[in-house]
Amino acid sequence: MSRRVDFERVNRAALASAEAIVRAFLPDGRREGQEWVARNPTRPDRKLGSFKVNLTTGKGADFANGDRFGDLIGMVAYVQGLPQREAAIRLAEAMGVDPYA
Repeated sequence: MSRRVDFERVNRAALASAEAIVRAFLPDGRREGQEWVARNPTRPDRKLGSFKVNLTTGKGADFANGDRFGDLIGMVAYVQGLPQREAAIRLAEAMGVDPYA
């Protein structure tokens, strides 16, 4: 039986370290105000600009193809091709946070 993941706890911790997290998963990006602007690693993206993550909310999108995510767990799931639960557990473990409720 699997344990329940506390997505809210993981997201709170992730937002507290948002820039470090996006830098780790989108290393070719850069900060522009409150956004991290990068290339989308899931497709052949040639230049920065269409893929952005808000460092305050964790929300982001690829404005070239319309893909969106609502938090940093969603970003990790999107760029790593993982289910939300697995992305939350991996992200929590990388931050040293207990992912379980």
